[in-house]
Amino acid sequence: MEEIDRAIVVALTADGRLSYTDLAEKVGLSVSAVHQRVRRLEQRGVIKGYAARVSFEALDLPLTAFVAIRPFDPSQPDDAPERLAHLPEIDSCYSVAGEDFYLLLVRVAGPVDLERVLQEIRTAANVTTRTTVVLSTPYEHRPPKITLDPAAHHRTRGVPPAAAGAQAD
Repeated sequence: MEEIDRAIVVALTADGRLSYTDLAEKVGLSVSAVHQRVRRLEQRGVIKGYAARVSFEALDLPLTAFVAIRPFDPSQPDDAPERLAHLPEIDSCYSVAGEDFYLLLVRVAGPVDLERVLQEIRTAANVTTRTTVVLSTPYEHRPPKITLDPAAHHRTRGVPPAAAGAQAD
């Protein structure tokens, strides 16, 4: 990826609501050039989308749990993600290495709801579950560490070379 594209990604991961004008100023390009580059980054799948980060507590979903699942019969089709896609309480589904097949991130209102969702997961996907309840979340959704070339700093005025490392802290 070109250095200027890296600078654009660094700036957008820090603030996804930047206007094209502000973004252009940060990276030292014209507004039209930045707009074109952002569109290309989106088309290439580097930028996958934009989303609001919400408070799950404010949405009455304060309980977060990780649920590891493993099929009762490993010779059966590996279709758990499809079987579980209808459950809105499952925030994310990760295919993992190790004893478990998938790790689910679940967000619910409380223990009773978690128990209900666990039963729905077991029934729908024919799996065993192992659950870890999250007590607190010191941080999440940190931007990726993107290294910028210090020599290119003159072209990316608003994004200092150490910005990627500083953002990840």
